[in-house]
Amino acid sequence: MARLLFLILLCALPSLSFLSMRLSSFILPPPPPFFPLSPGCAIIRPPRDGGIRYRGLTQEQILPVDYEIEYICRGNRVIVGPKVRKCLPNGTWTDMMQASRCCKSSLGSFPFYFRTVLHYSCHAGFILEGRNISHCTKLGKWDAPKPTCLCECLRIYQLYIGALFPMSGGWPGGQACMPSAQMALDLVNNRSDILPDYELELIHYDSMCDPGEATKLLYDLLYTEPIKIVLMPGCSGVSTLVAEAARMWNLIVLSYGSSSPALSNRQRFPTFFRTHPSATLHNPTRVKLFKKWKWTRIATIQQTTEVFTSTLDDLEQRVKEAGIEISVRQSFLTDPAVAVKNLKRQDARIIVGLFYETEARKVFCEVFKEKLYGKKHVWFLIGWYADNWFKIKDPAINCTVENMTEAVEGHVTTEIVMLNPETVRGVSNMTSQEFLAALMSRLGGKNPEETGGFQEAPLAYDAVWALALALNKTVAPLKAKGRRLEDFNYNNHDITSEIYRALNTSSFEGVSGQVVFDAQGSRMAMTLIEQLQGGSYKKIGYYDSSQGNLSWFGNDVWIGKMDFMAPIAQLPVSVFVSCLPLTVGCMMALAAVFPLGIDGHHIQKSQFPVVCQFRLWLLGLGFSLAYGSMFTKIWWVHTLFTKKDEKKEKKKQHLEPWKLYATVGVLLAIDFLSLMIWQIVDPLHITKEKFTKEAPKEDLDVLIQPLLEHCSSKKMNTWLGVVYGYKGLLLLLGIFLAYETKSVSTEKINDHRAVGMAIYNVAVLCLITAPVTMILSSQQDASFAFASLAIVFSAYITLVVLFVPKMRRLITRGEWQSEQQDTLKTGSSTNNNDEEKSRQLERENRELQKIIQELRPSLKRSLSCRDSIRMETRLPRG
Repeated sequence: MARLLFLILLCALPSLSFLSMRLSSFILPPPPPFFPLSPGCAIIRPPRDGGIRYRGLTQEQILPVDYEIEYICRGNRVIVGPKVRKCLPNGTWTDMMQASRCCKSSLGSFPFYFRTVLHYSCHAGFILEGRNISHCTKLGKWDAPKPTCLCECLRIYQLYIGALFPMSGGWPGGQACMPSAQMALDLVNNRSDILPDYELELIHYDSMCDPGEATKLLYDLLYTEPIKIVLMPGCSGVSTLVAEAARMWNLIVLSYGSSSPALSNRQRFPTFFRTHPSATLHNPTRVKLFKKWKWTRIATIQQTTEVFTSTLDDLEQRVKEAGIEISVRQSFLTDPAVAVKNLKRQDARIIVGLFYETEARKVFCEVFKEKLYGKKHVWFLIGWYADNWFKIKDPAINCTVENMTEAVEGHVTTEIVMLNPETVRGVSNMTSQEFLAALMSRLGGKNPEETGGFQEAPLAYDAVWALALALNKTVAPLKAKGRRLEDFNYNNHDITSEIYRALNTSSFEGVSGQVVFDAQGSRMAMTLIEQLQGGSYKKIGYYDSSQGNLSWFGNDVWIGKMDFMAPIAQLPVSVFVSCLPLTVGCMMALAAVFPLGIDGHHIQKSQFPVVCQFRLWLLGLGFSLAYGSMFTKIWWVHTLFTKKDEKKEKKKQHLEPWKLYATVGVLLAIDFLSLMIWQIVDPLHITKEKFTKEAPKEDLDVLIQPLLEHCSSKKMNTWLGVVYGYKGLLLLLGIFLAYETKSVSTEKINDHRAVGMAIYNVAVLCLITAPVTMILSSQQDASFAFASLAIVFSAYITLVVLFVPKMRRLITRGEWQSEQQDTLKTGSSTNNNDEEKSRQLERENRELQKIIQELRPSLKRSLSCRDSIRMETRLPRG
């Protein structure tokens, strides 16, 4: 204890520290004193370039005892030596052995002149703080401040961070990021287990998110004391400038607010790290969702800036590896109108949009005008926009808030998780919610939505912690090499390599989540997936690209209350007609098999007429729904694609669903009315057909009378003739239409060939079954077996032919139907495709000709001006 108290006392006494100086210049001695004969002191002559202020009223040559005089220097010179002297009773002035002079600069108690050199040293147990040598310059100033001696037992070294916080400009992120970083510094400096012998200090400037302004500030950081051990910029443009220059000074760059994919280039930026993930981190999430929903073809539209171009190049490479095709790729600079029209013209369905918030409003205003939204389209956007971005009034667009709200409904966003969603205490012993509360306190109650960088503040906080932990990790390796962090300078590559190695292996739990850097120095983080539902964003999942783990909430909602899988997004308009009525019709036909096998042993006699009517209605309506939907499909295909060219151009090959539903409805209505009239006018009833009596095999005194129960009516043959005639004509006409359209191919309804095959199947089975069952009407078992098998086979074969190929494509390729289905089997189908492409090229050619005609006058003027300039240059000069 006594030794400890002695050490503390030793460190606390400043007199024990001592400066020794070796002078390399000549010092003039003080002037000789003047002793007067009478009590008092003689007037002292003023020093060179100075004067004396007399603190009394006397004008005598001898000044009284206790009189004081004060030396004054002219200009910017200062007194070296005693400034005030007092008259003593012995007739002398105080401090007469010390000269008082006027000098431009001074150190200690002596005057120094040009080329004076001072060397400083301290006693053992003390450390010199500052430079140990100083030179007197021509301007009369020292080139280094006077050092001090500090006790080694209490030595704390300062490590300086040069930071550029954008407090204004395009992204004023420093408004929240700088308080967040300072909060982290305070906590780090108060920790005894992290850098105990060091203290981190932030030297910061406002870069205004401007690379030009940042250039000047970077020069100030590098060429003024003290030396900075790391640089911490924000904004992608500023970080690009700083990171490219930092390699020349062996400086590590750690950014908290840069997302440009270009910064991931290790050859160009070898010492760059960032806690803000690269914009390309959205792409693995997008690909994961494409594969989840079985999408194989997507479209993109981007604003032509470096960050979005790099992001899209990365996305194109990733989707190619995943077997996904980018079929349409559009870009724009300021006006997205043409790009959106091209998306619609090329029938884009799954669209990835890469643009800033202001351009997003322009894009979706055009999307509303072109009707490129709804249940047929899915948009993927960036999640960093404000939650109400589509409701903000923008003079650059002419769409209402209601228009914008309708157009953006249902779109999906991907956003980097910048605040840990889980309540865990990380390395700073603070949860994410506690961090937000502390940050709000530092901001003084400012509105977070009006404070720039509030969303990125956790990244700045974790950037300081990443740096502190990395520096702490380098202390031991550097000590083993005989180096220390305070030895860092801009020519020291070894210390920079250790800091780089420590940062590259960083892994800790921060308020923004797990902090880990990839091989390019970019942060690896989770991605939040949200969907706009009812005008507000809802979280539908998280994706961790480092682990490949998708956490899905299952609360995604799609327009029309459908389970919006990829094939549904790309369904042709006529598929619903083929699906719903066909399926219901097949189910009704299959259900009719059961009443066909019921006889009088199973039900009461009074209920048998009901069973008869039930058979008739199930078979009649089932046939109308199932076969009627296929007949309608093939009829409209024949109508649209076997007309003359001018009629085809006039119809534009649109297959409107209401017409298809209406046709099926007409066929169903005809069946319904005919069956209703039959039931009312001549209802079915039970009839019994008697056969020859038979003797039993046993020796019994009885005869057996075989009976067969039929469903019949008074004019049964007439009604059957009408029904069979009407439906037989439909079957024959369906076969004819299927044959006529066998070579037609179109992207919109390219499943008509499967429909034709189903029609052949139904027609053949029906045309065979109807007469056979009439012939076998007296053989109950054979008639039932033949009719039931015909119904089952026709229903199941139809379903297999139509839906199995679709389901196979859905499972293997994520498509409901292939756009190239059977288009190359016949020459005529190829010709149809070629004709369609030819017509499309003709339309585009006409549009281009109009543009050329509009530009022709200005082009002529430009050519005439150019010719005039050439003529002038050829004229001889004299």
